[in-house]
Amino acid sequence: MILLISPEQTSDTEIQTLHGLFEAGLQHFHFRKPEATLEDHRVYLDQIDPAYYKYIMTHNFPQELTQEYAIQGIHLEERKWRAQGDQLGRYVKSFTDRGFAVSSSYHESEDLAAQPVAFAYHLLSPVFAAISKSDMQGRGFDVRHIPKFIAGMGGINAHTTPEAVRLGFQGVGALGGVWNASDPVRAFMEMQTAFAKAN
Repeated sequence: MILLISPEQTSDTEIQTLHGLFEAGLQHFHFRKPEATLEDHRVYLDQIDPAYYKYIMTHNFPQELTQEYAIQGIHLEERKWRAQGDQLGRYVKSFTDRGFAVSSSYHESEDLAAQPVAFAYHLLSPVFAAISKSDMQGRGFDVRHIPKFIAGMGGINAHTTPEAVRLGFQGVGALGGVWNASDPVRAFMEMQTAFAKAN
């Protein structure tokens, strides 16, 4: 599993590039625009071929966007799942009962391992020094002992993907490793090849 997180700021060529990524085999796109309004989210999604909605996980406006678009599901960043407290299981079920996937993020492997609520998959970061955030140092998490589906984030590209797989990650997630490349689609395809060879 290779997932891609959107850049926080939308560029003029992003939608066109995203279609190229979907055509190249991207099946897990995390739509994360923290400063964008609900209307901004709608404008963005309206520019995407609806055939690809099934590959999109939204980080924001989960209630509205799951009602209006046939997307894959929602992602709960750490502060969001923590904010649910004892109601987290019920909140997640309110989406899974309607056929949506729910994933979640962590920054400590112990928190991920101890999470009692079932998620479709879990993101753990930063595994390596981040490409998109120069001040974020990698933690080198080894998750081979955790019996959950975990995707590693932070510093992931074609070169670091094999090491992430060796550390026990069943998936990898990229942001800067793809979007900052001169040819994002080629960078993604190189990640696909590296991931396939490492498994």
